[in-house]
Amino acid sequence: MQQVILLVEDNPDDIEMTLRAFSKSNVCNKVVVTRDGEEALDYLYGTGVYAGRDVGMMPAVILLDLKLPKIDGLEVLKRIRRDERTRLLPVVILTSSELEQDLVDGYKLGANSYILKPVGFENFCSAVRELGMYWALLNQPPPTVKE
Repeated sequence: MQQVILLVEDNPDDIEMTLRAFSKSNVCNKVVVTRDGEEALDYLYGTGVYAGRDVGMMPAVILLDLKLPKIDGLEVLKRIRRDERTRLLPVVILTSSELEQDLVDGYKLGANSYILKPVGFENFCSAVRELGMYWALLNQPPPTVKE
């Protein structure tokens, strides 16, 4: 079964660039896009608009922006790491924030990686291609944890 990539991003341009970069790089995993922190948590835990989703099927990787509406990315990460069902999921912070405190907080809260969004489409494509190849194809995800 094909692994899902969960993209948590509120900027429509960044969503479009990420999806185009995956397509251009032949990363053919299904990408689920959530546009705020609340929606991302709903997807992961099968609540809200995702009620009834098979929560036994977790994403291979979560690409998480930090500056999100409703619930910010660091709070999303904190909740992911606090819950036994999602604690081991790979989370890559993909952000434009160059603040050292965001970097430190991201790693303290358990991010697996912190990547600055490159400027320019070609550089962005290259970074996303490498992200997709590593996390969705090469990395071995943790086993699904049952409640």
